[in-house]
Amino acid sequence: MKQDISRRGLLLGAGMAALSSPALAQVPSFGGLGGLIGDNLPKVAGGLSLTSLAGNRDLITTSLKDAKYGAPSMDDFVPPVPKKSLKVLERNNVGAFVLTAGYFDFHAQSYCFHAGTHGPGGGDAYLYAPTLGSAAALITQIRQNSYLNPDIEQHDIQSLIWAILSRAKFETLSPELQAVAVRLMGKQQLLTLNRSALDVIPPSVLNKTILQAPPALQQALRAEGQIRSLLSSGGSYASIERVAVLTGDAPWGAGSIQIPQTRWSLHPDGYYIRFTPSGYSHTYVEVWVEKASKAIGKVLDLCTHIAVPCNTSRQRLGQSNREKKV
Repeated sequence: MKQDISRRGLLLGAGMAALSSPALAQVPSFGGLGGLIGDNLPKVAGGLSLTSLAGNRDLITTSLKDAKYGAPSMDDFVPPVPKKSLKVLERNNVGAFVLTAGYFDFHAQSYCFHAGTHGPGGGDAYLYAPTLGSAAALITQIRQNSYLNPDIEQHDIQSLIWAILSRAKFETLSPELQAVAVRLMGKQQLLTLNRSALDVIPPSVLNKTILQAPPALQQALRAEGQIRSLLSSGGSYASIERVAVLTGDAPWGAGSIQIPQTRWSLHPDGYYIRFTPSGYSHTYVEVWVEKASKAIGKVLDLCTHIAVPCNTSRQRLGQSNREKKV
C-alpha cells in the first residue's frame, strides 16, 4: 500500500512538473479558446462577444440533432429470447463488449455531461448519439481508463469530468482530484487543464457578456462558473452536484420531441440499444443483436455512447463500461 501511494505521488509530481513546463504556452485550451489567452487578452477583455463565448462553450457538443438513430418501427418490439447480462460476453482491454447474437442488459455507471440542467425523470425517452466535440477523445479516454482503475470512485470521475467541461484549471483542483486526473489522463491532456480563457477574462466582463445570453445558456454558463469556484475552494461533491444537476419539475426544452420511452436506437454497427436512466449516475442499458446481424463480432464500447434526452432541458448522460451495483 505504501509503495502504491509513493508511486501515485511520483506520478502527481510528474504531472505538476509538466504543468509548469514552457511547453504549456503552446497547448491550446479546449473548444478553440486557446487564441483568446496571452497577448490577445486586452482586446478580448474589451470586446468579448456572446458569439465567441457561446460558440466555444460546449466541449461536448452532442445534442438531440445528433441522436438520429431512433427506430420507431421497433417501439413495441420485445426480443423473443431470454435476456442475458452483457457481462457474459468477451471484453477487451478497456472493458468493451464483443457482440454475439442475443438480448443483453447491463447496469452502467453513467455521467452528467451537461451541468446546470435537470437530471433524468418524468418518463422521457433517451436515444443513442456518439460523443462529439473538442473534448470528445479526452472524455472517452477517461471513461475507458476508469475501467482499468476500478478503485477510483465514480463520484471522483464525475468531478473530473465536471472540472474539464467547466474549464477548471488543474492547479486549482484538490490534491485528491489531481491524483485521479494523473491516473486517467495522459501528460498532454493534463497540460490543457492548466489554463482556460474563462479564468483570465475579468469576471465583470464575463458576467456582462453572460447577461446577453438566452436564459438557458445563461444558466449553463453560470453553473460552470459556480462549479469552477467550488472546485477551487474545496467544495463538497454534494455542493457541486446541487449546481450541476437541477431537481424539481423540468420544463419542456426548446427543440424537444415527444416519443415513447421504449424507443430503441439502431447503432450504425447494426445492433439495437436502449437507455433507461435511474438518476444521472445509473443507466439501465439493453442491447438486441439479431441473428446474422452485421454487429456480430463488433465491439460495443459504451464509453463512446451518450444517452440523449428527448427533453432538451434534461441531462445528456455519458455511458461507461463500468458496472453500477444495484
